[in-house]
Amino acid sequence: MNPLLKRLHPYPFERLRELTRGVTPSPDHAPISLGIGEPRHPTPRLIEEALIAGLPGLSSYPATAGEPALREACAGWLQRRYGVTVDPATQVLPVNGTREALFALAQTVIDPAKPGATVVCPNPFYQIYEGAALLGGAQTAFANSDPARNFAARWEDIDDATWSRTQLVYVCSPGNPTGAVMPLPEWKKLFELSDRHGFVIASDECYSEIYFRDEAPLGGLEAAQALGRNGFPRLIALTSLSKRSNVPGMRSGFVAGDVDIVKQFLLYRTYHGSAMSQTIQRASIAAWNDEAHVVANRNLYREKFTRVTPLLADVLDVRLPDAGFYLWAAVPGGDDVAYALGLLAQYNVAVLPGSLLARPAHGINPGAGRIRLALVAGTDECVEAAERIVSYTRSLP
Repeated sequence: MNPLLKRLHPYPFERLRELTRGVTPSPDHAPISLGIGEPRHPTPRLIEEALIAGLPGLSSYPATAGEPALREACAGWLQRRYGVTVDPATQVLPVNGTREALFALAQTVIDPAKPGATVVCPNPFYQIYEGAALLGGAQTAFANSDPARNFAARWEDIDDATWSRTQLVYVCSPGNPTGAVMPLPEWKKLFELSDRHGFVIASDECYSEIYFRDEAPLGGLEAAQALGRNGFPRLIALTSLSKRSNVPGMRSGFVAGDVDIVKQFLLYRTYHGSAMSQTIQRASIAAWNDEAHVVANRNLYREKFTRVTPLLADVLDVRLPDAGFYLWAAVPGGDDVAYALGLLAQYNVAVLPGSLLARPAHGINPGAGRIRLALVAGTDECVEAAERIVSYTRSLP
């Protein structure tokens, strides 16, 4: 077996299952899960109809590079959303969701033969970043989020010696779990570090279309263009339809950016066997070309967060995030695991302890003392969960 598999940590939900194995949820309450970030709003009818119309595509092998019409739809969306122009033939590549692409990109970029090959991640973070780094033969370094700076990653946590060994940096904006959006000065700082040390930036932007401010979140390609970085050197943006269009089961997204990286990524994927079905491509084209369903989806989340956040703010340290569908709440007492287990036992509400989403780094676990709440269920169910959380928190000594 590949010895690198031994370096992997248990996935957060596996760890949570172990922690809750001896917990009996309250039988007096119907179960409500705010733990898993799986969109539950209905899939738009136009996507379902395009999927059905595309069923004849199941009879053909798809091309790894995808159909030109899909790449053009993705490029067109980037132009409308960010004002960014890319060549659909050389700078766009369909992928089977951002999870698969985030993992595969690391295998393309990392050179494990170089001493001390390092991947830098924000902390807390989406666990695929770490797994991709370790199975790529690299080590990880973490930039902790800073609550005093709207949970921005403290890139200054990484010293020059580590930066000199860094080959890949994962960025998540809007962030999971914090909901923080990287502002332009932070992008500028990261681009300058990339120029100095030569690492690739992978910008995970799968939550970009769920936001609560008037202005849409800044994207990585948009930031690069604003700073005059023509051709997006050493930058790849990754995005997905799962959250934007409520189709997590389609596993559809795309990457875009540096033409040389896209070329090598296509080579890797050609051998990896990760081409997107023509049927999924047909439905994806319909999704990327329509914004009405995205606006409706965003409004549903805005309604939920408007109703839930003030309820929770009465008993928890929590505020409306910039974007995404998570609340990142500090709990009284500071023991996020004990809080989550007690909430499940007494009120049958499942949440994810923040410490499971982070690693101890620079003397702390930046997820400790917090919980992640995924407001993915219907509004009434989320409000019911919030009311139970309020009752539970007020009952604590």
